Amino acid sequence: MSRLATISVVWCLVLPVSRALGQFMKQADTAIYQNNRIIPIDKAKLLKNIDLIFNIQYALDNDLQNGNYTGSKYALNQFRLEIKGEILDNVFFRFRDRYTREPIPQSVDNVNHSVDMAFVQINLSPKWSLAFGKMSADYGGYEFEANPIFIYQYNDIIAHADDFLVGAQGSWNISKNHSLTLQLLNARTETFEEIYDTIPGISAAKFPAALVGNWRGSFAGGVFTNFWSYSIIKEAAGQYIYYAALGNQFHLKKWLIQYDFKYNPEDIDRTSVVTGIVPKSYSPYTALHTRYVEHWLHAAYAITPKWSATVTAMTSDAYWHGNPDPGKDSHLRRAYGLIPTMEFFPLKKLNLKFFAAYIGRFYDYSSYARGKFGSENSTTGVFEIGFISPLVVL
Repeated sequence: MSRLATISVVWCLVLPVSRALGQFMKQADTAIYQNNRIIPIDKAKLLKNIDLIFNIQYALDNDLQNGNYTGSKYALNQFRLEIKGEILDNVFFRFRDRYTREPIPQSVDNVNHSVDMAFVQINLSPKWSLAFGKMSADYGGYEFEANPIFIYQYNDIIAHADDFLVGAQGSWNISKNHSLTLQLLNARTETFEEIYDTIPGISAAKFPAALVGNWRGSFAGGVFTNFWSYSIIKEAAGQYIYYAALGNQFHLKKWLIQYDFKYNPEDIDRTSVVTGIVPKSYSPYTALHTRYVEHWLHAAYAITPKWSATVTAMTSDAYWHGNPDPGKDSHLRRAYGLIPTMEFFPLKKLNLKFFAAYIGRFYDYSSYARGKFGSENSTTGVFEIGFISPLVVL
């Protein structure tokens, strides 16, 4: 048989088999695709109770140090992916992950530090609810209550705190205008040794916990609302932090005015501003018996439905009462912040705003801190142009 005849016979035998096999594979692929959908059709209706949100703050940042221009960059200052919704009747979940923070599992709660929230909430009745998982510590005040993408710069206490912690929460809706919440949370996400190294005479607590209670109220049809909170945090054996935050809000036609007062005495300097001021040559350990007092004021005026002018002003005072120096001045530093902003809302049906903001910070050290520790007054500034939106994509 010639070579050509041999090839023809083989081709006649193989072609029908290959066609049959191809048809079988095509049918098999289709069957696999149809039977293994990511979201089966009978479950797709659940999506109507699910929100997928891209929380974005994007800007061109222009930085200044002590009045001198130091550089510019485009930055995605905030990107937090959020998924929340109803699983069953009266059972809800919420998950939010910050993509602008290192996803490092924490030694205490075993959750990535980038995760803000991952909890389930059960509504026992219209008045009572329980929640379990990683959640926002309900520390009180409107600065912390806001979606983080709407905050251009936090004051010192919130900026240095563990604001999202694993624990349990119970809430009671006293009426449509008032509610109480109680949380029992881990005090932090890392161990005592990771945060403080060693402090002579102080040992880690077996259960470092935070007990947080707050009251949300509404008066005069929402003209005045409050978000007040008090927290007791066991930071180490016999060492506590006591944190009070009084948030007050006035909504008057075109004006929105928010004022927070925060008082935070700490047996161990968890906020760490004082520890950062004191040189290691003077005290190599974390400072003890510190106190922080803060004021935060935010005012927004709706010029037109599309244009708004806002200004945020804040102060933070840092005290060190544990300084062993007999000639000490406990007040070491006052930090000021001023953030004037213009905001433009181009679309009625989309919560999107373009903004231009200047974030100015001023650090004024006491004469004692300047003379004893060599601290120097300084200023920082950032001029930002960008946009902010909690984009609901599902």
